[in-house]
Amino acid sequence: MVIWSNAKFSPAATKLLEEGVAGHRLVRSAVPNAAILAGSPPDPAMAEADAAFGQPDAGDCLRYPKVRWVQVTTAGYARYDTDAFREGFRARGAAFTNSSSVFAEPVAQHVLAMILAFARQLLPSHRDQLADRSWHMNERRYSSRLLTGQTVLLLGYGAIARRVAELLGPFGCAIYAIRRQARSESAVRVITEADLTRILPQADHIVDALPDSEATRKWVNARRLACCKPGARFYNVGRGTTVDQEALVEALRNGPLGGAYLDVTEPEPLPPEHPLWTAPNCFITPHTAGGRDDQDEALVRLFLRNLGAFARGQPLEDRII
Repeated sequence: MVIWSNAKFSPAATKLLEEGVAGHRLVRSAVPNAAILAGSPPDPAMAEADAAFGQPDAGDCLRYPKVRWVQVTTAGYARYDTDAFREGFRARGAAFTNSSSVFAEPVAQHVLAMILAFARQLLPSHRDQLADRSWHMNERRYSSRLLTGQTVLLLGYGAIARRVAELLGPFGCAIYAIRRQARSESAVRVITEADLTRILPQADHIVDALPDSEATRKWVNARRLACCKPGARFYNVGRGTTVDQEALVEALRNGPLGGAYLDVTEPEPLPPEHPLWTAPNCFITPHTAGGRDDQDEALVRLFLRNLGAFARGQPLEDRII
């Protein structure tokens, strides 16, 4: 089997990949992909591949009929999420997998960390330490909150949102999740978009885990933000394109939002002069929620597990198509 890859890994992960594909032929792209959000150029070397691992050009995946399986090194897959791509792969019985299981745990833990940071007033106390080191004991104690009994609304219910719900389980939150079809889930009340305006005014925390697509761009808009509960906190670990950022700044400055945490923005990097940097109670990290010190090795291990399953005709992890 010929495996094409343009993934740029650490030396340890590269060695793991090379050893793990022994018995197959590994074809390296001449142009390694170092900026996964930007995509990759076409590569004629893919023409001989049976499988691709990394961030292949979507056109190449369709152009070369020998390709029977593609695994991307991200949870998001917007450039492959088209009717032409899905129909083309299904027509020839090809498989497409992402790496959502690698990133679901760190992103979910990141979200939980920020929810707790807001609830326990860690962020303003840290600001005090960096500024005048004033001692706001009573103010901080009486503005701290318990998550117990609070309401969390998850926008999207993929691997990341499901793990967020699991981590929140011990805190006794009421958890809602929105997706296209409302199906019963353990400890999570799944709703459709039609119920959103009823649930938004109840939510203390709104977690955006939506992918980028035509249907989700600026999905969090001024009208929906206006429905939020006064003081609600908004978190985005999906894609920056899913939020009308001007409306978000307005909702932070003039209500109803009490705070926001953003790991993704539009564009990235966020320009230093962008108003989100100075919006009230807005905290930003540079797309690091999915980070983990063993990321490259975890991506390779997932691919190798799927490689074995693919060779044996068994189900693949994180399968999309």
